Order: sequence, then C-alpha cells, then structure tokens
Amino acid sequence: AMTILRRIGLALAPRVLAAVLLLLLASERSHAQGFTPTPEQLQIFQGLTPEQQDAILKQLGNVGGTGGTGTGLSSGGSNAERTGANEKLPGAEINATEAPPPDEESEPLTPQLRGEDWVVLEVDFHLQPRAPASAPGQTPAAAAPVDPAALAAAGSPAAAAESPSATPAGEMAEADRTRLEQTMAAIRARNPYQLSHEGALTLPGFRPIALLGLSEEQATLRLKVEPALRGLDIRLTRLPLKKTGVEGLKPFGYSLFDHRLSTFAPVTNVPVPADYLLGPGDELAVQLYGNQNRTLRLTVGRDGVVSFPGIGPLNVGGQTFRAAKADIEARVERQMIGVRASVSMGDLGAIRVFVLGEARRPGSYTVSPLSTMTSALYAAGGIKPIGSLRNVLLKRHGALVRSLDLYNLLLRGDSSDDAKIQQGDVIFIPPVGATVSVDGEVRRPAIYEVRGETTVAEVLQLAGGLTPEADGTKAVVTRIDAQQRRVVTDVDLAAGARGELVHNGDLLRILRLRPTLDAAVVVQGFVYTPGTFAYRKGLHLSDVIRSVEELRPDADQHYVLIRRELPPDRRITVLSADLAAALRAPGSPADIELMPRDRITVFDLASARDQVIQPLLEELRLQGSSRSPTELVHIDGQVKVPGEYPLEPGMRISDLVRAGGGTAESAYGKEAELTRYQVAADQSRRTELIPIDLGAALRGEPSANIELQPFDRLTVKEVPLWEAQESIAVRGEVRFPGVYSIRRGETLHSVLARAGGLTDFAFPEGSVFTRESLRKQEQQQIDLLAERTQRDLTMLALQAIAVPQAQGAIASGGPAALAVGQSLLGQLRTAKAVGRLVIDLPAIMRTAPGSAADVILRGGDQLIVPRKQQQVMVLGEVQYATSHLYNPRLGRDDYIALSGGTTRRADKGRIYVVRANGSVVAQEGSRWFQHHGQTAIKPGDTVVVPLDTERIPPLPFWQAVTQILYNVAIAAAAVHAL
Repeated sequence: AMTILRRIGLALAPRVLAAVLLLLLASERSHAQGFTPTPEQLQIFQGLTPEQQDAILKQLGNVGGTGGTGTGLSSGGSNAERTGANEKLPGAEINATEAPPPDEESEPLTPQLRGEDWVVLEVDFHLQPRAPASAPGQTPAAAAPVDPAALAAAGSPAAAAESPSATPAGEMAEADRTRLEQTMAAIRARNPYQLSHEGALTLPGFRPIALLGLSEEQATLRLKVEPALRGLDIRLTRLPLKKTGVEGLKPFGYSLFDHRLSTFAPVTNVPVPADYLLGPGDELAVQLYGNQNRTLRLTVGRDGVVSFPGIGPLNVGGQTFRAAKADIEARVERQMIGVRASVSMGDLGAIRVFVLGEARRPGSYTVSPLSTMTSALYAAGGIKPIGSLRNVLLKRHGALVRSLDLYNLLLRGDSSDDAKIQQGDVIFIPPVGATVSVDGEVRRPAIYEVRGETTVAEVLQLAGGLTPEADGTKAVVTRIDAQQRRVVTDVDLAAGARGELVHNGDLLRILRLRPTLDAAVVVQGFVYTPGTFAYRKGLHLSDVIRSVEELRPDADQHYVLIRRELPPDRRITVLSADLAAALRAPGSPADIELMPRDRITVFDLASARDQVIQPLLEELRLQGSSRSPTELVHIDGQVKVPGEYPLEPGMRISDLVRAGGGTAESAYGKEAELTRYQVAADQSRRTELIPIDLGAALRGEPSANIELQPFDRLTVKEVPLWEAQESIAVRGEVRFPGVYSIRRGETLHSVLARAGGLTDFAFPEGSVFTRESLRKQEQQQIDLLAERTQRDLTMLALQAIAVPQAQGAIASGGPAALAVGQSLLGQLRTAKAVGRLVIDLPAIMRTAPGSAADVILRGGDQLIVPRKQQQVMVLGEVQYATSHLYNPRLGRDDYIALSGGTTRRADKGRIYVVRANGSVVAQEGSRWFQHHGQTAIKPGDTVVVPLDTERIPPLPFWQAVTQILYNVAIAAAAVHAL
C-alpha cells in the first residue's frame, strides 16, 4: 500500500489510508472470490477528491491486472481488449519463452493452493490490547486511530469494533471464550487438513471454504474474515507434499512437449528431398554455364509460375522438385543454344497449418514446408492431458490423410507415421480414449491410453515390463463393473492371465516380492565380513564363520546368538552357541546346524548388548501369554555383561553365565543365588530362592547346573572384602614419606609407625589431614552457596534500578552492596575446597593405636606434616594482611596492630583465631586462652578479622560466605606450607 501511495504521490490521513487498503484488498480478492466493497468502503472512497480517486483506480488497475478491478468502482477509462495469442503473422517465430496459456499447468512464483493439497492450521487467541482512553481535549478518533488491518479483516469499521479480537483473551466474555476454545480444540485435533478436489477446506462444524488458487497469505486472510473465526489468530501453511503411489501417477507421454523448440521459421540449411512439392514462396537457384555464366534466383509466385529470363513463364507449382528440375534443365538446353543449367533449391517458403482439438494452444501456425505433424504439435505447445496421443489426425481438404500414434514414436522410436504437412493441412487432436493406470513393480508406472481390445500383457509392455522385484503371481486389477461398483480382481501373470482384457479406467497394480530371505542366513555383529550367506541343507555354524580370523578383536567367542523363525507360524525362538567349541570340533553338537532365515549375531566383550538383545526380547514378550510365558532370564552381579537374555531351549546355569560374558575377577565361585518365580495352583506368584554351587555348575555337574525356567534370575556374588586397593599419601616431615597401601580398618597411628615416625623438624601441631569425600561435600556446599549469592545479587541489582540513586544507601540495596557482593561472588566461584579434617596428631602419637583420638583411614586420604612454624598470619579486614614472626609476648590484638589495625568494615566483635591444627578459638571468656588479657597466640596460628556483614542486610548469609572464603584460604595455605 505504501508503495502505491508513493507512486501516486499522496500523503493521506489514516482514514484515507484505510480506504486505500480496503480497495487494494478488494482488487486482490475480486478475481478469485467475487469480492465487492461494502457501502461503508464506497462511502469512504466517494469522500476523496477526484484526483485521488483517479490515481487510486489507476493503481488498482495495475494491481488487479487487465480486465478491470472487479471492485464495483467505476472510472472514466476502459481497458483495451487483448488480441488472440494463437493468431500468428506469416514468418513469425514461436519462442519457448512465450507465456503459457491459462489452462496450462505451471507452478507460479508464489505457490498457490490446488485441489487435494495438504495444509496445517495454527490457531490461537488473537491478543490485541484495548485502545487507551482519550485524554482530555482529544477526540475519540485522535485517541484511537483506525487499525487498517483490523478494518480489512472485519470488513467494516463497525464490525471491527464489535469483533472479539478487539479485546484481549483475558477480558473476553466467558461464553465467547468458551466457544473459541472449543473451536480451537476441534481445529487442532484434525490437523493436517486435505483440500477437496475442488480446493475447498472443510473445518469441523463449518461449511466448506473455497481456497483454490489462493496463496498461503491470501488463504490465511480468507479464514480470518470468516465470522465464526473472528477473535482467533489463525495461520495456514501449505505442505508441499509430492503425491506417491496411485495418486502420483501421471499420463504417459505428455512430457514430450515440455521442452519446446525455439523456432519453426523456414529453414534453409537442411537438404530438400526429391519428392518435395514446390509451392508459392519457394526459391529455385539456377546456375547457367556454357555460353552464359550466371546464376538466377527464381521465386515461385502465388500462381505457381516462375519467370525465366530468355525462356518465359514456367509452371512449376504442385510439381515435385525432381520433375521441375528436369523440366527446367531440358528447356534451357533446347531453347538456349550452348547453355546448360543446374537447378537447386534456394530458400523455402512458409506454409500455414491449423492445429485444432485438444492442443494447448489451438490455432493457425506458419511453419516450414519441411515440417511434420510433430513439428506442428510443438508449435502449438503440445497436447493437453485430456487429448489423445494415439490418434492424432492429419486432414487435407476434409479427407483423412494419416493417423499418428505417438506411442510408436515414444516407445519404439518409429516415426514412419509422422507425415509431412502441406499448406492448409489440419491437425486435429481428439479427446483421449480409454485409459489404464499401471502402478507397482513396473519400470514405467503411469496412466496409459489403450486402443481397441488390449490385454494385460500389452499394458505391461507399454509400462516397460516387470522389475526384478515384481511378484508375477500377485497382480490385482481395480475396476468399475457394470453395476457401478468398484471391485478388485486377482490376476496371476504366471498362469496365463496375461491375455485377460482390460477396461477403461482399470488400475493394474503389480505387487512386490516380500523382502524376507527364504534360503539364506545372515551374519552380523563383531565380524569383519557381515552379510548374507546362501543356505543349503546341512549348513552349520562353522560353515559361515570358518575361523577366529573372521572375528574382530575382543569378540565374544563363547556366546553367539542365533535368532530363528520356526515354521509354520514363524514363532521366534533363540539359540546360542559356543563358537570356540564349534570351531574346535566342526560337526559336533556344539556346531549348531542352521536353518533358513537364521540371524547370527557376534557380540563384543567391551560393550553392552542392549541394542541387539532388547528388540529380540520385545518380540518374545509379544509372543508371551499366560499359558506360554515370555522366555527370558536375567543375570546380574559379578559377570562381565549383566542383563536380560532370551531363554533358550534346554538352557542351564552355565549357559546363562556364558551369555553374560563369563564371571568377573571378583566373582565368588563357591555359591550363587537363583531366584525363581512360579505361579502356584491358587494363581498367585511365589518366589523361591535356590542356592547354586557356581563352581560345580560351570564344571557341568548336573546337580548344580540345573535347567532354567522363564523369569529366572541368577545373582553371582562378590568375593568378601573384594574392593579396589586403597592407599594413603604421607608427605612432609616423616622419615619415609610416600604412598602406603592400607588394609580395611587400619588407623593413622599404624601408618605413621610404618613411615618411621616424625623427624626432629616436624611440627605435629600444624599437621593437615585431608579426605577426598570431605572435599567433594565442601565443594558442593561452596557451589550451592555461589548459586544462592548469584540469585540474591540479581535481586539486589533490580532493587537498585527501582530505587533512585538519591536513596541508594547500602541498606536499600545501593551500589556499594552490589559491588561488595560481586567481589565476594567472584572469590566464591574460584574457591576450591580442600577437605581438611581437624586432628590432634600429638595426641594420636601419645595414645595406643585404635584409640578414640586415632583416625580410621580411607582410600585417598592424605597427611601433611609441616616443618616447625614461626609465623602468625593475619587475614581479613585489616589494613595490611600479612604474616608476622612469632613473639610469645604478643597477643591477638598486638598482631592486628602490627598489620595496621582494623578497617571501617571490620566486625571487631567476631574476631577469631584459627589454630595450626585447624581448630578455632572465637571467644575470650576462658582464661586458659588469654595472655595479658588477650587471646594467647601460638606459632602457626591465623588471626581472622571478619567483614561486618550487618551493614549490608540485603544478603543475610554473607557472613557465611566470608567465613568459607577465609577457611578455604587458611586450609590452602596450610597444604602448601611445605
């Protein structure tokens, strides 16, 4: 619309713009739906100036195309009538770029909806906010300008105001909302939709809506103006699905004319046959030699006469070129003494022929006199799908000259019936005759035109014959019988039924052979050459897998699964084989004899088997019933590949262990446990526990190697106290530092004794003991606290935006609190837990092994014994955090004073001391920990001055954050103190 306004050069008010949009909409719909403007729209249009009306009507004429706008609006101008496209001037060329006729099937640039197309409808509430209330001094029109889209969709301003779409879904009337919800549910439930053959869309509870020829946008707009759909936001999308099968069959042969020749103008670079009939416009080239040497070009006039200088008029019209050549040469020799003549053809004239009937562009055409019937058909654009390809008639002076069967040209390359055409000939294309559709396993599925009595064999010959996958015994014909019933009959092509006659409208479908293998076995899995092998009677497993060399590395040689279909009902059963035993003794009972359709799978020991086992178990479950339970068993515990496995006929304990890949290193060989589920006489399921001597079962003793039943579960136990080897690392000031293997229940005192005890420079009070499980727990808590801090900082940032900066104090969530929180969060994100366990190493060394103070060790523990410490560390809110040389005369506050004292953000009431062994002294109430009125400090201690978090209340757990950061820093410093 804005492009048209720029062309017109108008600056229109919103009301005028709405009128222009409505008129444009009317122009676009008028051709497809017969749309006419409403009286309100006409009234708006009539209110415009004459210049605006003329400019709009001119643009509407351009948008709507020639032939008028169809809007019911009149203008002073009129459109010129178009001349006939088929009327060609003499000598004109027929170009391939010529616009196709209206009835020709062509894909437009914008896809349009056609009959039987599939579409998807997306539907939801149309949410549109209410217009704001008008301010004082404003008119309603100024406060709420007209919405052109809503106006066009509703059809009138009044309808737009009354439409439910003018209000949000939340403010609709309850009845309207319920109705729209029911409509949406019904429309969504039937997606996708298929248009009818006429291109109509039928929605549940609606009358058919014609959409033929519309684009997706136009169809969407058409649905939006449906009265019952107002208030819904609906969107139509066309699915570009290609038709397959019978619906996708196309008439055979009509694609011959899809690639038109560029021209059929007279040509001169082709030889002229001797029997060519001369006609008006043809040119004869006569070369004279002897007493005269010159070349004459003689043109045949409309009366068939050429004027020969020195001889006079010669009548050559209607003569063959051979006869005219001989006559002229003889006359020259007789009448011109000493002169001879050589006659050849020059430029050829043009002839006019008529192509009528079911041609794409019927009419008269000027073509070369050497043209044939097919040339004229190309000039006319080919034949319509409703025209006959097998009975193209050539008529001359009302008499039938030749009947052309294009199938001979297309299928056999025979052009003998493609006769040459002459001036005034008529090529007539009658309607198509009887047709037969051929689908399925033929080389050329299509719709074929048949002539006279045609047999099934002849139709198959037209379709190119059967494919190798065709089942000659399974062909069906669908036809309409004399009682107008659609019936299906079988045709056995191998039993002489090829001679059966077909009827008009028959559908011959050749079925495909079933894809199952009838005389073959399949080998798959962990082999180098998987594939299909020919079956013969007496085929064994060792015949298809001949050696271990055919298996990939780590293939399971002791469990090969065979899926078998038993005749006559193809019931599935499963067998397994020990491939190693079969290869050692070919032909023995271990070398299973195979059957047709067997599927052999070789497994890998290093991976699970669910991808093959589970689909097979699903097939067995489908066969199961109360009388025939599902044949599966389960093995778990200390085997290489635990899981569910098919129950084989006669399967025993050793077979199930072999299916599980064998026992693991940690398997307990003396006893296993078999759980058996059985249905008792009272139809209740009972559980029975059966102890199994696993070693005897694997040796094959019948008393232990019992036969399994459906749902049996074998549990292979683990060797008692079987675990991975545990160790502890001892570092620092011990006589023999290193990694020591430990036994279950061993204590730290015992390991220190094995390490030779402490050296003379050891500082046992500052020993650091870390444990991996504690480190993981601490790291989880740190990560959780970091997430909570991130969430609270986000809320703090939002509050800082909402509160003016004039009131942005820290207590109100101002910039200072946000900056502190971001700094703490950054430190928390990078903090790594140590997993320190506070121990009293001197007490452990003084007491006996296994005392209450001793530590029971676990795998991954680490003990670090540092050297003697002489420093005291001061951390936190002090002027300069650093370490000081230990002085026994100084107390806690003295070391803080040496670090410059506390800062303004320090919490002086919560200062605490972390001892070298990790314990914490937080209060000064006990005199045992005081020195000259202060907390006594020892070598290796750390004085922590925390942050006063009460000044920053938006995050109440910031104190916990700071404590964690200090503790992590102290522990890390102790670990790296060596």
